[in-house]
Amino acid sequence: MLTGATFLEILGTIAFAVSGAMTAVDKKMDIFGVAILGLTTAVGGGVIRDLILGSTPPAVFRNPVYAVMALVVSVIVFLKPVRRLLGKKERVPELILLVMDSLGLAIFTAIGVRAGFDCVDEPTVFLSVFVGVITGVGGGILRDVMAENTPYVFVKHFYASASLIGALSMALLWDLLGPTYSMLLCTAVVFVLRMLAAKFHWRLPRVD
Repeated sequence: MLTGATFLEILGTIAFAVSGAMTAVDKKMDIFGVAILGLTTAVGGGVIRDLILGSTPPAVFRNPVYAVMALVVSVIVFLKPVRRLLGKKERVPELILLVMDSLGLAIFTAIGVRAGFDCVDEPTVFLSVFVGVITGVGGGILRDVMAENTPYVFVKHFYASASLIGALSMALLWDLLGPTYSMLLCTAVVFVLRMLAAKFHWRLPRVD
C-alpha cells in the first residue's frame, strides 16, 4: 500500500531527477552525463543524510528502486521529442526547472526531518532540522558542482533559508501535528516560500 510518505518520496525523486537532467541538458552533456546528474540530484541528499545518521549502507543502495526511477526519468528528459517539447517557449525550461527544484527541495527537506526523528533514539530539534536541510539541499549542491555552476544554495533567492524555515516548522510542530501533517506542512511552507521568492526576488544580503 502506498503511504503518504512513500508518495512524497516518489514525487520528490522525480522532481529532483528532472531538475538534474535538465541542468545536464542545458550543459550539452551526453546521455550518461544526463543520467548521472539526474541520479545524483535525486539521491545525493539522502546519501549524505544517511551517512550523518550512521545508517549504512545508505538506503538507496539497500532499495535501489528510487535510483532506477531517477535514471529512467533522466533518460526520458534526454529524449529529443521531450527536449523539443520543454524548449518550445523561451522561459518554459527555466520555469520547469524552478518548479521541479523547489518541489524536490520541499519534499526532501520534510523527508530528512522525519528521518532525524525516526532514526535516533533521542532526537533533538537541531539534529532533525540539520538533516532536513542537508537532505533538501545536498543533491542540488552536488548537481551544481558537477555541472560547474555556483550552487543555488549560495546565490539564488531564498533557497536554503526556505528549507530551514520549513524544517524548523516541522520539527517544532512534530508532536502537535504528528508525522504526516507536519510533513505536509513543511513541504507546503518550503515550496510556497521558494515560489514567492522567485516571483518577488527575495534575497538574503549579499556581497555587491
